[in-house]
Amino acid sequence: MNLLERELHYPLGEALPEPGRTLEVAPGVRWVRMVLPFALNHINLWLLRDEIDGVAGWTIVDCCIARDESRAQWEQVFEHELQGLPVLRVIVTHMHPDHLGLADWLCRRWNAPLWISATDYHVARVLLHGGDTAAGGEEAANFFALHGLNDADVLGQIRARTSYFRNLVPALPSSYVRMLDGDRIAIGGNTWRCISGYGHAPEHISLYSEALGVLLGGDMMLPRISTNVSVHAGEPEANPLRLFLASIARFRELPADTLALPAHGKPFTGVHRRIEQLEEHHRDRLAEMMEACSQRPHSAADAMPIMFKRELDAHQTTFAMGETLAHLHQLWFDGLLQRRRDADGVIRFSLPNAR
Repeated sequence: MNLLERELHYPLGEALPEPGRTLEVAPGVRWVRMVLPFALNHINLWLLRDEIDGVAGWTIVDCCIARDESRAQWEQVFEHELQGLPVLRVIVTHMHPDHLGLADWLCRRWNAPLWISATDYHVARVLLHGGDTAAGGEEAANFFALHGLNDADVLGQIRARTSYFRNLVPALPSSYVRMLDGDRIAIGGNTWRCISGYGHAPEHISLYSEALGVLLGGDMMLPRISTNVSVHAGEPEANPLRLFLASIARFRELPADTLALPAHGKPFTGVHRRIEQLEEHHRDRLAEMMEACSQRPHSAADAMPIMFKRELDAHQTTFAMGETLAHLHQLWFDGLLQRRRDADGVIRFSLPNAR
């Protein structure tokens, strides 16, 4: 446990759900944990006891990526944890593959509707049918090259990765139920309020139950790592860090003892302190970018080792480039840096009026 984690409280200690089983974290709220084949090696999913139109059952929150191991774990959960009751709906906090991947399979398996924000549903449809310009393909490779990435092997791997999203999210339900900021959803005997968030996904929806004192934070409120906030080829002029920081600040209105159920990591209390930690983290990274660019012009690729000091593979490089650029963009939008396309065709950031 690092020093920042010690400032948070983990009420369940080191307890984790066993594969294919659940752990109750609040009345009617059960924790499912599934393995991911990435550096971020797990995702937390949630079962909420529910009743719709007089039918008792469960609501699933988030789904895991589409792969046989995940389906097998879900089947174990269905066999051992549902008390013979059906799944009544599937809620997805946002469209990233580890959250959306098995939504179509789950909805078909239980004849249950998908609940998601309209923005994330339609962005997912575009990625499914048109290619993921954030994760790979020619556009992504050209975008990263424009921002200084010149490793031919890494660019080749990015250029060849044209089916990343489709491999993890092979299908989507043909319809959905839209969730909007401020909506109040009755799930079982409790009301859950939708809280929209931006900067990490197009329109992430977290859910808060006042009666339970529980926040289903998805990827917007993680205890151990900082949520990825990236600029990518599909929205090259974005300022996602400003959006993300404004979004997490909204959680300050929640009570100090709120139990946060994150998509990665363990359930924790201390949301207010975690907001401060994330703000401090990004403030420090912005200061590092300013210091570097005050010495000489930096592309995102030049600045990436300042923010990410460990060795990165091609997949991690796409996230690191996007996040470095997010910090440079905030400083550029704030007028603290200027950007210019140099003679070599690379965009670099420097102090205003610098030569």
